[in-house]
Amino acid sequence: MINTPEQSLIDCHVHLAALPEGNNGCLISSSMLKSPLFRFLLWKHQLSPTDPGAANRKYIQDLLGELRASRYVQQAVLLGMDGVYTNEGRINHQATEFLISNDYVLQQTKEYPNEFLPGVSINPQRIDAIEELHRCAEAGAVLVKVLPNSQQFDPGHSRYKNFYRELAKLGLPLLSHVGYEFSLMGKDQSVGDPNRLRTALDEGATVIAAHACSYGLMLYEKFYPTLLEFVNHYPNFYADISALTLPNRLGMLLKLRHHPEIFDRLIFGTDYPLSVFHLPMWSLAKLSAIRHMMNTTNRFDRQYLVCQNMGLGFGSLHTILNAGKIRSEE
Repeated sequence: MINTPEQSLIDCHVHLAALPEGNNGCLISSSMLKSPLFRFLLWKHQLSPTDPGAANRKYIQDLLGELRASRYVQQAVLLGMDGVYTNEGRINHQATEFLISNDYVLQQTKEYPNEFLPGVSINPQRIDAIEELHRCAEAGAVLVKVLPNSQQFDPGHSRYKNFYRELAKLGLPLLSHVGYEFSLMGKDQSVGDPNRLRTALDEGATVIAAHACSYGLMLYEKFYPTLLEFVNHYPNFYADISALTLPNRLGMLLKLRHHPEIFDRLIFGTDYPLSVFHLPMWSLAKLSAIRHMMNTTNRFDRQYLVCQNMGLGFGSLHTILNAGKIRSEE
């Protein structure tokens, strides 16, 4: 078990959300705005879609308040969301349901450098992917997030090898969604297979598989063997523990707690603003711990405490960032 001092963790998986406002470069389709998940998030955070400026500011302030109040988490990586691109590498506005621009990510993290780190999103299918990668790296990006299911590209395609090599040279990890995608519109769920990440790993890029390779369909964890294989075969492979307390990903959490040999490859993350459930620890933890958890409303702390009480060990993004810095300076 990893002994974590208070306020020493980086949450590597925090979503930046924003409505289109002025020139922030963000986009959300009308169908996405009307979806049950977005309606719930707007209601839960008391955000008004009719006043995007106020809604965007409130989302940031709510996030800051919860982060600053956390006992265990010091910083959060704000994740952008790139769009869908044509085969020619041009943005496909019609197919893009949701977009959080890299400029908006960089702006927010620059404004709050003590709390936020920039996790930009670059669809490698875009014609200027490598140029955008270097631009964001120079601006301080600490990782690149992709969601192939919604961004409609196959991360295993050989056409992206140059992009992955540049990631390796820059020492920037690739954080990729794994499994089914429910929050956004997943067009091709097969590209959520972690086996598609072999191309990036073989090209030397550090890869963080989101949700610890959970398939996302309740207790059926078809990618569990792949996770164990990757840990044994690739020293540049990691997985984050974001969203593992959700009912549809609980199966992977229950499996991983029995594998202390891979705890040093697990990285803390929450999948904020999604909820963190304490139900998984009810049959495994002491009553006092459960009572304490029920009184813990901070999502960062709740994720830490639920996983810790279930016997799951994990580290922080610090390890990867320090290794990447050394690598890029060599």
